[in-house]
Amino acid sequence: MNTYKPLAERVRPKNLEHYIGQEHLTGPYAPLRKAIDAKNIPSIIFWGPPGVGKTTLARIIGNELELQFYQLSAISAGVAEVRKVIEDAKKIGKVLLFLDEIHRFNKSQQDALLGAVESGRIVLIGATTENPSFEVNNALLSRCQVYILKELDVDALTKITYQAVAKDEVLKLKQINLVEHEALFLFSGGDARKLLNILEILANQPDQEINITNKLVKDTLQQNIALHDKSGEAHYNIISAFIKSIRGSDPNGAVYWLARMLTGGEDVKFIARRMLILASEDIGNANPNALLVANQTFASVNIIGMPEARIILSQCATYLACSPKSNAAYLAINQAMDLVNKTGQLPVPLHLRNAPTKLMNELGYGKDYKYAHDYENNFVAVEFLPDGLIGKAFYEPGDNARETEQRAFLQQRWKDKYGY
Repeated sequence: MNTYKPLAERVRPKNLEHYIGQEHLTGPYAPLRKAIDAKNIPSIIFWGPPGVGKTTLARIIGNELELQFYQLSAISAGVAEVRKVIEDAKKIGKVLLFLDEIHRFNKSQQDALLGAVESGRIVLIGATTENPSFEVNNALLSRCQVYILKELDVDALTKITYQAVAKDEVLKLKQINLVEHEALFLFSGGDARKLLNILEILANQPDQEINITNKLVKDTLQQNIALHDKSGEAHYNIISAFIKSIRGSDPNGAVYWLARMLTGGEDVKFIARRMLILASEDIGNANPNALLVANQTFASVNIIGMPEARIILSQCATYLACSPKSNAAYLAINQAMDLVNKTGQLPVPLHLRNAPTKLMNELGYGKDYKYAHDYENNFVAVEFLPDGLIGKAFYEPGDNARETEQRAFLQQRWKDKYGY
């Protein structure tokens, strides 16, 4: 009985029959399942949140393909370890390399994999919680199939819990009753590994019969970890506090949560990317320079790296916090997309259509279009929305100096139509 292993490791599925979740990949007719059944697996990037089964699925693929399985973490491994795997592959034939946190490898480290992946000597399965379009270089990404793993829902988490209670050699020695699950799933944050760790803590109590209730979970985990966990709940809580501090125009709160992330080893590119989004979502046209500063920050931290990147991130965070705020552009595109989803693909008015052919001209494409630069102040009132949406306003300028200027501009030109 391997009681020294953590519960999450003891109950880790070894085949697809016991694998729970990700049915869009592992279901009977899913693309990855077909590839596994055919034993024809390309190199793969698994992209998804922590604890949703990336490592387990990689191991199952290794079992199904009957390949020598190597597992490395890009946090601790380097080019030397990768080359050792490549050398082994030259001796024993094709192998499977599972590279966890692949986004932690820099470009030169990722390049070390290219030859072996391209030749087929190594089947690479990389796992990442970050968007591979940003974090995996194009040369390697083009040689891999990207599969997205989804956050586990309540149904999947429930099945994982009951499966562990029923099958684990240790848990079977006790009577464990899942009376309530809300707190259990809340503290686990959709992370199956964390869920099983919590379940093991609860099961370690001396009682023979354990009724898992919300109160038991809260009381047991009242000293819940407060440190920054890059792959757990604190990761999302702290970035949330950081973003909300900037949105709330508090540079002190922003710098504090920034320091928490940096001392916890958070990826500086992740932080910079979130500020880039915020600059448009929460500041927008109230200060268009915010987007330029955030974009330059993202580019700079990619070049500089830590520890100096902390200075650039701090400058950007404090600048964004001290900028006037507006979510008008964010609200405008959301409203427009909602309307598109409700009304469908309405036809483009004829006068706005392009007419590159004679037939299109004959059909009236582009007829009666008025070229703005031919008119005073480079403006002429033309209808730019489809029939049925005439007069619909999406963009409502915010109450700040820059957008007040925009409102005045729009009032001068469109007051009678849009009511600015």
